[in-house]
Amino acid sequence: MKINIERLMQEIEYYAQYGQKPGEGITRPSFSEADYKVREVFINQLEKMGLHVQVDTIANIWAKMPSENENTSTIVIGSHLDTVPNGGKFDGALGVLVAKEIVQTLLENNISLNHHLQIVSFTAEEPNDFNLSTMGSRALTGKLTYSQLMNASDSNGFQLSNAVKKAGGDLEKISEIKREDLAAYIELHIEQGKRLEKQDLSVGVVNQIVGIYRDQIQVFGEANHSGTTMMSDRMDTLTAVSEMVLAVEKVTRSFNTDAVATVGKLNVHPNAANIIPGRVDFILEIRSASREERKAIKEAIYKEFERIQEARRVKIISKNILDQQECTFDSDIVQYLQHAADSLEIPYTTFASMAGHDATHLADITKSAMIFVKSIDGKSHCPEELSLAEDIEKAANTMLHAVLLADKEID
Repeated sequence: MKINIERLMQEIEYYAQYGQKPGEGITRPSFSEADYKVREVFINQLEKMGLHVQVDTIANIWAKMPSENENTSTIVIGSHLDTVPNGGKFDGALGVLVAKEIVQTLLENNISLNHHLQIVSFTAEEPNDFNLSTMGSRALTGKLTYSQLMNASDSNGFQLSNAVKKAGGDLEKISEIKREDLAAYIELHIEQGKRLEKQDLSVGVVNQIVGIYRDQIQVFGEANHSGTTMMSDRMDTLTAVSEMVLAVEKVTRSFNTDAVATVGKLNVHPNAANIIPGRVDFILEIRSASREERKAIKEAIYKEFERIQEARRVKIISKNILDQQECTFDSDIVQYLQHAADSLEIPYTTFASMAGHDATHLADITKSAMIFVKSIDGKSHCPEELSLAEDIEKAANTMLHAVLLADKEID
């Protein structure tokens, strides 16, 4: 039994039109008009397949293929449909569409499972204007409180509760989101790196996810006239932040490990050609498989920040917005994926993911693991993001047979 790769590739192209701009990739952040539209399309397709569709209180979308055994637990497969700005067509959406294709294949072959099988599309996996990434999976696993969610707003002051309501959720009922019926969660995703390509492999089995740490940092100087303020009199925030960004790179490289640190978002105020910047906001991110290493890198970076603050006569205020611990996936689910690949004679490797995913949080409440598809040139979060049909087919079939194995083996 195999998935229909032609149908799947057509679906990928179909979904890519939502939020797509010629030459600029796909911009479909959660709670954007493109996101609301693609949610509607997805739900309509699921209902036409005869599945029971539910939108939970955080606006995660669930579609159930029930087992004949009503009292059994549930295996969940899926990912997310939102994108980063100017992103690609595969990140997230591929995992959701592969999950849909797997269910379609099972239905067409009249396969009845011992467990319920449920497709999920999680809300706001990507970083967003509400500063709550992996929002849907974190809410599901109790990592986001009622207060955090109800008090969240975007840069325009729009309340998250209103955005979620428009998507069919209801934050007032967030306490009802808990699930105690899950038997397993398996997520397919593009690798977003070059490791599989360097080994000429289509498939990677993921047994771990690195931890991610993010601080929101504000740097205050003094805005002033760019023409009349002499160089010696300036408290230029942007030049201070420029030094800070370079310090992040220098410090992290000095550790000589697989750890990475990034400043990928800056907002300059007042952002005018003839005004010396008086304030800059940015986000510092550190990723590593070791909590101790992340802490050491952070401390070394902030030591450099303090030096720059004094030399540049600026003031730094920081606030932690994410401290996601590293995650080791369930050995049984990892083995189901490995055995499925072996049975299909598909070569693979097993490694850790350097990117965060919803599976990180699901692993706290159920057996979980992931499968990666080769990314051409390792590109992701950009319009050039690409995975080939031949690689997708191998990964999707591996996942299909892993689901069948999990259904057979999990009590």
